[in-house]
Amino acid sequence: MGSAPLLNPDEGRYAEVPREMVASGDWVTPRLNGVPYFEKPPLMYWAVAACEAAFGPSEWSVRLAPALFGIAGILAAYGAGRRLYGREAGFWSAVVLGTSLLFLALGHIVTLDMAVSVLMSATLFCFILGMKEAPGRARRWLFYGLYASAALATLTKGLMGFLVTGAVMFLWVLLLGQWRKLWPLYLPSGVLIFLAIAAPWHFLVSGRNPGWAHFYFIYEHFQRYSDTGHGRYQPFWFFAPILLLGLFPWTGFLWSAFREALAGGWSRRKENPAAWFLAIWAAFIFFFFSYSKSKLIPYILPVFPALAVIIGRWLAATFEAKDSFARMRTGLRVFGFLCGLIAAALCVAVLRPGVIRDAAQAAELRPYAFVLAAILVAGAMRAMIQRGQAPARGAVTAMAGTLVVLVGVLLFAMPIIDVRSTKDLAVAARSAVKPGDRVYHYHGFFHDFTYYSGGEVGLVNYTDELELQFLDPSEKAARFIDDSEFRRQWAGPGRVFAVARIRDAAGLFADPDFHYHLLATGPHHYLFSNQP
Repeated sequence: MGSAPLLNPDEGRYAEVPREMVASGDWVTPRLNGVPYFEKPPLMYWAVAACEAAFGPSEWSVRLAPALFGIAGILAAYGAGRRLYGREAGFWSAVVLGTSLLFLALGHIVTLDMAVSVLMSATLFCFILGMKEAPGRARRWLFYGLYASAALATLTKGLMGFLVTGAVMFLWVLLLGQWRKLWPLYLPSGVLIFLAIAAPWHFLVSGRNPGWAHFYFIYEHFQRYSDTGHGRYQPFWFFAPILLLGLFPWTGFLWSAFREALAGGWSRRKENPAAWFLAIWAAFIFFFFSYSKSKLIPYILPVFPALAVIIGRWLAATFEAKDSFARMRTGLRVFGFLCGLIAAALCVAVLRPGVIRDAAQAAELRPYAFVLAAILVAGAMRAMIQRGQAPARGAVTAMAGTLVVLVGVLLFAMPIIDVRSTKDLAVAARSAVKPGDRVYHYHGFFHDFTYYSGGEVGLVNYTDELELQFLDPSEKAARFIDDSEFRRQWAGPGRVFAVARIRDAAGLFADPDFHYHLLATGPHHYLFSNQP
């Protein structure tokens, strides 16, 4: 987890907000670069801050929080799969989830999506398991787990934490006519648990920040979902290829697993309510986010736990059949095809000029691409060869192993793949900047810089997604300036530092009247000052 610098901008942002919480001692109002930042609630910020407090500041400790949530999600899939379909199904549900490409990758990246996905899946697992229990202690505690996990999901990513999961539960009850089994819901005590967890922060932050409620509830939830003006618009079908590739290496088993889970069709849905619940869970969340005007790749992650249990159930049943390898052959062929396709794409990317713009970067990535291609080809060949006393299990083990090794190599190649980090510049600035000096980001905001440098910066002709309406007007005017004010301060007696992309700095450096001292150079950024 500590093999690469924080990714810019997301990891830098979600590491910096916790750092500022610890530095300021204010755990109620999240801040980014000293500006109140209300896009999301604070649970993940608190988790990251706790990991850093326990193990010290580092990339490893920052990424520990999503990794722990990922492990919790794998254990939840195991527990739910075991309770629904038996121990073998639970085991393979956990394996499928933990070795799905998107789930495993996001377990190494600091975003909110792993946490909210796991907490939403815990809510839904508690519901379906609770519905199978008769009234009594076991049912009561499962429903209390539902209310608690829904509250924690709400503290992670807002209203979707309970609205989306609530919609899945309601839709299943409605379509399958499970009204009689719905009671008792333990609603009064459950609502108290939910409010005791989720409400205090909302009341505190609203009282301390006038205007927060409208921004958070109206803009961040409803306008962002329905408006295309935030720059995250993608077509309706955007998540289909993401889902198929993100489920790799298990993509080829998806159709067979669904077909067997829903055997008998709609007319016999009441005979297999748990499988239909998982199917409705996956389908509703998939279409809910597909309809949204704001789409990012990680948004689809809450679908994966349901799909993992469906596939895990199918694998466990398939292994019991005498012709198990034959039943898996179509899925193995899909796996082999995808391995070949990805291997070919990797080789083309590093060998064909222009696919990767930077020729030096392409050359540096070439050995990694060849190793990855070899891993994929070897994994595909092993999986499709029928050998041993349990060929089906051997094939599945080869698939899981291929993905794990693939992601491991990718993680160590990340410093070469993503070169947007400003870590080296921030470390240089941290030792050079003295009290009273001013630091600006020129025509951009590089989130990881503030984390690694440990200080706030001003911005020149740029605001990013910083919510400046919550900033004091005088501070806003002092820290967020235009080019003319930047030039004026640069020519003044005080020392000024600037960070800029190399392409943006080129215009400044070409001006003979702009005098500068270059202090550090990164792959895509410069750190320079008006004084030596």
